Amino acid sequence: MELRPGAQSVPQNWDSLAQYLARFDAVLGPATPQQFAGGFGNLNYLIEIDGKPAVLRRPPDGPLPRGGNDMAREYRILASLWRAYPLAPRALFYCAESGVLGAPFHIIEYRPGVIIRDSLPSGLTGQAEIAATLGRHLVESLVALHEVDPRQIGLATFGRPAGFVGRTLEGWIARGKAVADLFNCAAFDECVAWLRCRVPPDRPPSLLHSDFKLDNMILEPASLAPVAVIDWDMGTHGDPLWDLAVLLSYWAEPGDPACMHRMRQMPTAQPGFPRRREVLELYRHLTGRAVENFGFYRVLSVFRSAIVFLQLFDRYRRDPQGSLSCAEFGTLGRELLDYTFEITRGRLE
Repeated sequence: MELRPGAQSVPQNWDSLAQYLARFDAVLGPATPQQFAGGFGNLNYLIEIDGKPAVLRRPPDGPLPRGGNDMAREYRILASLWRAYPLAPRALFYCAESGVLGAPFHIIEYRPGVIIRDSLPSGLTGQAEIAATLGRHLVESLVALHEVDPRQIGLATFGRPAGFVGRTLEGWIARGKAVADLFNCAAFDECVAWLRCRVPPDRPPSLLHSDFKLDNMILEPASLAPVAVIDWDMGTHGDPLWDLAVLLSYWAEPGDPACMHRMRQMPTAQPGFPRRREVLELYRHLTGRAVENFGFYRVLSVFRSAIVFLQLFDRYRRDPQGSLSCAEFGTLGRELLDYTFEITRGRLE
């Protein structure tokens, strides 16, 4: 996993962390903490505790989107989930005291490996069998998560599965309205009206990751088998088709509009990766769950992507020096919202 050069890392008060860990007879160091590269959200650092590697996670500075960057939620999940889902790293410490590092944080076990983002590593490009294997790993790992019984790992009361999809919709509508000066309100309003008329009834719930994608999976370098799934701060308990839809919202195909490719989330447009319909069918085959009328979930998940990129652009315009990579996200978010509208009209997909 790639690490940032020291000069590009967001500094933390490591002396304060060392004092906090000393309360539990744990020793920080001696290796200097290093920040992991990649991502637009939480800050992740490779640290040492008692001579063993671990990962510290904390939110970025500044205002946070509602429902995201929740370290307490992530700690609760990872303190239990590893017992039934081997890909979940085990939680080690949680600190709610903002006085230690400026925000709540938690520390989890470190699992070495590689992370694939928007392109395959050199040497693997064009190898259709590798792409097919990665696609299947993603679906099988998601299915395994959805098969976990939360009652058996102390998470029976986690989340609010009743009315989950409706609340999810209204939450993303509210987030969109908060950045309404950035987009075409007519397209937004049409998408909202389409979605509100089609909210599906509750279905048997599962534990959800809520941002399941390839770069949230750590892979064994030689075999590319998954060794961990990371970034659980939006995990919850709800409709499993939502998790599948979020995965597919990143799943670009060769014939997709340019905005889907410019998200640069996964290399799924390359030869060998299954198409979205094939992923949907594989998920249905492995789980036995009905996936008919998936259109609602598809529209809501792409709508969500549009709002996420608009939120990132909003952060950029408030602090241009802090997130230069987000400078083009306003245009991308608007195009994804227009794409969402086209899907509701049956003109694309």
